[in-house]
Amino acid sequence: MAKPKIRCGVVGVGSLGQHHARIYASLPGVEFVGIFESNDARAAEICAKFNCRRFATLEALGDACDAVSVVVPTDRHAEVALPLLARKTHLLIEKPICASLEEAEQVLAAARQHGCLVQVGHIEHFNPVMAFLEKQVDHPQYLTAERLAPYQPRGTEVGVVLDLMIHDIGITLALVKSPIVRIDSVGVSVLSKTEDIANARIQFENGCVANLSASRMSLKKAREIRVFQDNAYLSLNFMEQKGHLVKKSDIIAYGLKMKVGLVKAGDVSSIPVKEIPIEKGEPLALELASFVESVAQARQPKVGAALGKSALEVAITITEQIRAQKR
Repeated sequence: MAKPKIRCGVVGVGSLGQHHARIYASLPGVEFVGIFESNDARAAEICAKFNCRRFATLEALGDACDAVSVVVPTDRHAEVALPLLARKTHLLIEKPICASLEEAEQVLAAARQHGCLVQVGHIEHFNPVMAFLEKQVDHPQYLTAERLAPYQPRGTEVGVVLDLMIHDIGITLALVKSPIVRIDSVGVSVLSKTEDIANARIQFENGCVANLSASRMSLKKAREIRVFQDNAYLSLNFMEQKGHLVKKSDIIAYGLKMKVGLVKAGDVSSIPVKEIPIEKGEPLALELASFVESVAQARQPKVGAALGKSALEVAITITEQIRAQKR
């Protein structure tokens, strides 16, 4: 007997939400029911393209769906999520979970009250690069992350920390797994009212230090991370899904080869830098498939509301430090 399909919907089918709609419409085990969208032309376009229905209210969408993606501006996340949770609808809320910790706690409380799963759209956790990092990184001592993007008005309802850096905050918390003891931040507003460039130095109880940089004033896009631990150095590119690894054990073996004359000193071509074989995949498709599977199996999602709230808390601390410097 075939399993019943998970009925899915999307709130907000703009530049990102349209891809949620596209992927739900193609996922096996999913019935893409419909959307809630304020723009008439975009709603008509998506409904025609994916043969789905436009709902007049959030409540009606929630009643018709088992699971819904919330893909609206951050400052509207709680406003959209709460009516859906009241309908016992499982949610994937795009990052950050909310614009404030108070709103995030309201969403968490509503999810607990109504027995709903909430996954937060920290998409890089589903990037194949992250899967490799989770296997290789066990005691990081220092890491750097850089996330750059050209300026665009979309997303500027929040600063670059909540817009971009929060991805790397979530990655760092997942890899380091230690309480934070100190954060030092700096940021600059260039074109928007909030910070457009930011840097944060985060010190953890276990001694690890993370240096995170984000900019939405760049001429190029970049999403890179470097991790140093006492047995390896990893450098990975989230955007291109590739990177390289230098392991201490390989360096020791290289040194022994030098000793017996198998390689000459200064022969850089023999230095043991390994290209990482990463099986590429579309992170959003992997993320939505994981969300649907969590709903189908009634299990906690990989990136749940608790991690989303922790990342938000760090991001807000950084943002407040930057704003305090301005004052």
